[in-house]
Amino acid sequence: MQLGLTLIAENRVGILYRLTGIISELNANIVYTQQFLMGENEGLIYMELENVSDEGILLDKIKKLEFVESVQTHKTLRKIFGKRVIIFGGGAQVAQVAMGAISEADRHNIRGERISVDTMPVVGEENLKDAILALKSLPRAGVLVLAGSLMGGEVTKAVYRLKKDTGLPVICLNMFGSVPKVADLVVTDPIQAGVLAVMAIADTAKFDINKVLGRTI
Repeated sequence: MQLGLTLIAENRVGILYRLTGIISELNANIVYTQQFLMGENEGLIYMELENVSDEGILLDKIKKLEFVESVQTHKTLRKIFGKRVIIFGGGAQVAQVAMGAISEADRHNIRGERISVDTMPVVGEENLKDAILALKSLPRAGVLVLAGSLMGGEVTKAVYRLKKDTGLPVICLNMFGSVPKVADLVVTDPIQAGVLAVMAIADTAKFDINKVLGRTI
């Protein structure tokens, strides 16, 4: 059994130690976690757990911790939001790719998929490089679309490293620079690029990006 766990707790030393101790005691496994401060003395902890044999016992033990203000279990983010289409690049082109991706994701989500679309206009070679390399630690990323008119240099190196380390498929627009040489698919129409990005990761689509690697359309 997999579940999401969210709790609000006081900001103090040793909270994660106590919390993970309870989870370990019940032989559950933490597959993902994040935490951040909500205020000066309060923080939020989110975890995704697997092998939870008794959700009731887990909640009872956590509620007894003196620093816990509230706790709840729910579906995991993968169940709620599913796979992610990530779009980086110039503002207008990002918007066009997003239009195609959102329309196509809606069509598949109606049929039971869970695909979300994340966009971020990013300008500048260094900023793009950092954003691309950060995808290696971004959960649920399914495909990257690079939308712009000119990308190369450090951006190309970052795409190469991302693909080598994660195998994440990369689609780019037909642009100047060397990025099209390392992308899995080059698409001229930004709306079609968004559509194909969704189809590449949708279980309910018949499109296989591996059959068109290196193509420009």
